[in-house]
Amino acid sequence: MSGRARLALCATAATLMASSALLPLVDPATWFLQAAVLLVVQGAVGALARRLPLARTLTVAAQALVSLLLLTLVFAREQALAGILPGPDVFRRFAELLEAGGDDVARYAIPAPLSDGIRLMLVGSVLVIGLAVDALAVTFRTAAPAGLPLLALYSVAAGLSGDGAGWLFFLLAAAGYLLLLLAEGRDRIAQWGRVFGGAARAPGRVSGGLESGGGALAPVRTGRRIGALALGIALVVPLALPALDGGLLDPAGGPGGGGSGGGTISAVNPLVALQDSLNQPEDREVITYRTNASRTDDLYLRIVSLDQFDGTTWKTTVRRIEDVPSPLPTPQGLLPDVRRSEIQTNITAADGYAQNWLPMPFPASDVKIGGRWRYEPVGRALVGDRGQSTRGVSYQVKSLVVEPTAEQLANAPSPPAELRKEFTKVPETLPRLVADTARRVTRGSANPYEQAVKLQDYFASDGGFTYNTQVRAGSGPAAIGKFLKQKEGFCVHFSFAMASMARTLGIPARVAVGFTPGSAQSDGSMSVGLRDAHAWPELYFEGVGWTRFEPTPSRGTVPEYTRSDIPSDDTSDPDTPEPSRSSEPSTAPSASDSCPPDVRKQGACASAAPQVAAGSGGDGPPIRMIVLVALAVLLVVMLPLLPLLWRRRVRSARTGPGGRTPADAARRTMAAWLEVTDTAWDHGIEPDESQTPRTAAARIVRIGQLPTGPAEAVHRVATAVEQVLYAPNPRLPATGLAEDVRRVRDGLRATSTRSARLRATLAPRSAARVVWAVSDRWAAFSTRWSARAAKGWAALTRRLPRRASQEG
Repeated sequence: MSGRARLALCATAATLMASSALLPLVDPATWFLQAAVLLVVQGAVGALARRLPLARTLTVAAQALVSLLLLTLVFAREQALAGILPGPDVFRRFAELLEAGGDDVARYAIPAPLSDGIRLMLVGSVLVIGLAVDALAVTFRTAAPAGLPLLALYSVAAGLSGDGAGWLFFLLAAAGYLLLLLAEGRDRIAQWGRVFGGAARAPGRVSGGLESGGGALAPVRTGRRIGALALGIALVVPLALPALDGGLLDPAGGPGGGGSGGGTISAVNPLVALQDSLNQPEDREVITYRTNASRTDDLYLRIVSLDQFDGTTWKTTVRRIEDVPSPLPTPQGLLPDVRRSEIQTNITAADGYAQNWLPMPFPASDVKIGGRWRYEPVGRALVGDRGQSTRGVSYQVKSLVVEPTAEQLANAPSPPAELRKEFTKVPETLPRLVADTARRVTRGSANPYEQAVKLQDYFASDGGFTYNTQVRAGSGPAAIGKFLKQKEGFCVHFSFAMASMARTLGIPARVAVGFTPGSAQSDGSMSVGLRDAHAWPELYFEGVGWTRFEPTPSRGTVPEYTRSDIPSDDTSDPDTPEPSRSSEPSTAPSASDSCPPDVRKQGACASAAPQVAAGSGGDGPPIRMIVLVALAVLLVVMLPLLPLLWRRRVRSARTGPGGRTPADAARRTMAAWLEVTDTAWDHGIEPDESQTPRTAAARIVRIGQLPTGPAEAVHRVATAVEQVLYAPNPRLPATGLAEDVRRVRDGLRATSTRSARLRATLAPRSAARVVWAVSDRWAAFSTRWSARAAKGWAALTRRLPRRASQEG
């Protein structure tokens, strides 16, 4: 195999090794095999184009064209001419898939199901990175800058996944990059040998002034330090960068991977862009349903419950899922003496509504649906498995209408200790104001039920809160405290605050996400729009189970069991409706039945269910984020400049002042000659170690087309080198070598093209010396330790027979 073919193979391998960091993001990982096949074809096209040979730009263009044809064949065959030739329809198809993929990225938690849009994004990204790496490392023969696209690929994957396995993927990506560098160094050595360095050296050592006793060791040490610092920053920055909440950017916001027979949830993150959905100018129907229920104002369509509060956000706990039983188990905590009835609801999801939690009345008792659906028993939710979504599905749900009395709720016994422990957890970072307000509002309550009703009324009517979709309550542990002070927000703020306050009082609580009942249609069906999405708290009472409350003013309906027939010291007129219940009928499409007209006119009658995280407040990004982002930007800016900085450091060390002894003068002379040959190398004149200094100088003058002044400077440095190497008593110039080196460099730059000068400055070829030095030092280290191991083993084998004879 030729050196360039080996280099191309290493470039493909390095890309695949870096791409493996994307594997945890999607399930299943079949896209990786597809990307690998297409990447190999892309690399083969590049190898063929370089053998013809084609111009470098034409080689890259040919690879890009073939990559486009391959993507067309895989993702847009039906829209292509003859099944492979891209036309306007193909690019429209790509745009549709990328848009759908972007929506899926915002919708799904890690690991996301492998939709066509996400698959195009992954495979296309790998091909683009592979093309960049192949072009830089093989076509343009600059392997060092090829690390930039590999680093970008790893950094994106590490920032998204954020799990412990990122260390393994970093090692794979780093190993691929080092493999690429070593392959390039070996290819260059095979073509023209080692660079001329002058003095004799021990076998196995690299010439060119990198010997351990030479004065040029400092640049290599500096290069190693820069490389170690860059690798360290590359490891630390993805770990330290703040996680972004929502969809694929929130690894903790959704559960892990799903699977058949068992496994954990792999589900849509339901809290996506609530505020944007509330404020969009047009509503969109997402669900229609028919039911035999006598009334629909309490028929909320529940999607999922958020039962884990870590101080940053409410989210679903990672739980085991199982096959859907028929019928579903009896709801936890519901006793036979509580009044209930069973209703049936036939639901159809719109083709444009893709959600892999199944909306249904709560608590469901039986579900009939086709497709790959699984059951999560704690939240009593159905979740799509391996890409199954609600898009266009029709299903039938039987559910219970539970009608407890206020007395039953008030006399509820204490919940089980395990349930109470799990669902009353609050983070230590929760502001003290939250618990203090909860105790103040519920003062005088005789039982948890009275506390819950007082909390609901505090938000819905008594506390002076207003419903406002434009408010920016911030994010972070202080978000709830800030909401309690500002007293305005939308359903997420109200439900999160009430659930948090209930937990501080020892009442098990969680947040449910779903839809309000929607609006009645002339044909008897119900229409649910995107703006009907809603969030509400659920509190647990033993004997009744998880029970809905409605703290959000002007949204949904207040349950009958929270009305004022509470057996409490505080009484109110039962004929007076609670302010938290709206009795105004709704005629606007996709609005709640209880939404008042004045609120409906403001477009605030519904909500989508987003992630409201609770970070450091809404007054701007925190200092930590600013510092970390600045460090990341600094890394991205500095990494391409490392070869430039290393080269300037080496040049300064070689041409700087030294000692005054003859040995120092000889060392400066050899360093000056090494700088001349490296400068020529950076400008495209490959060294030839087999030549004498005089012949090498003539070659530099000829190929570099140097004018008289720089040409004389080259020969003066070469003559001084011959004095060091061959003269018994060398006569060396006391000064002037550094100036000669500068003249040579100026002369080479003057006769080079602009691209060649830019390449010599930003990506100097002589930076390969660092790789050579590392390789040689590793070989020396291995030899030294192998010798020590052999010596120790020999000593041990000598002792064993002696000890055996003594024992005998």
